Amino acid sequence: MQAILIANPKGGSGKTTLSTNIAGYLAAQGKRVAILDLDRQKSATQWLASRPLELPGIELMQSDGGRSAPLDSLVIDSPAGLHGKNLEHALKLVHRVIVPIAPSAFDIQASRDFLQVLHHEKMVRKGKIFVGVVGMRMDPRTRAALTLEQFLQGLDLPVLAYLRETQAYVSAGFEGKTLFDLPPSQAQRELAQWSYLLGWLQSGDENQMGKQHE
Repeated sequence: MQAILIANPKGGSGKTTLSTNIAGYLAAQGKRVAILDLDRQKSATQWLASRPLELPGIELMQSDGGRSAPLDSLVIDSPAGLHGKNLEHALKLVHRVIVPIAPSAFDIQASRDFLQVLHHEKMVRKGKIFVGVVGMRMDPRTRAALTLEQFLQGLDLPVLAYLRETQAYVSAGFEGKTLFDLPPSQAQRELAQWSYLLGWLQSGDENQMGKQHE
């Protein structure tokens, strides 16, 4: 089973949007997918409750992990403030960590310590866990994107995607859907922004450090 942790200790970074859409993509590929919703607001749980039955199924995994059938993928929507022992426990469960960062100097600076902690984790240094960053509500041609890339240069972490702010995520979320449940014509531009991130999730060559600039 592939386990993916979506994490940033700062609230409002876009963790749930990223978690639900990654789960939606994997489900659309025919994977048996579950979301473990550790966030106190339980937004992913509420989203799943509104998901139409005719769409590819996504399970809600309980925190005790009990279930009868095996999974292909588990997406963990982590709480704000994840650190210390809780972070260490989460990292023991996963193969990949994606850190969403919102487009402001405050958010980028607030993520600094967390990214440095991840960078020095033994499992990350040994290549057992792969870490990437997603610029949320961020255009790659903005100062925020340039600031983010300059900051990441010293950590050797890839920018997996820049996901622009758009109503497509909001509208789909209200209906229990993701971009990957919409007709391609309705989200063509947004879907293009996901191409490198999705390749990174599935590729065996995690050492490739390409970046999204379109």
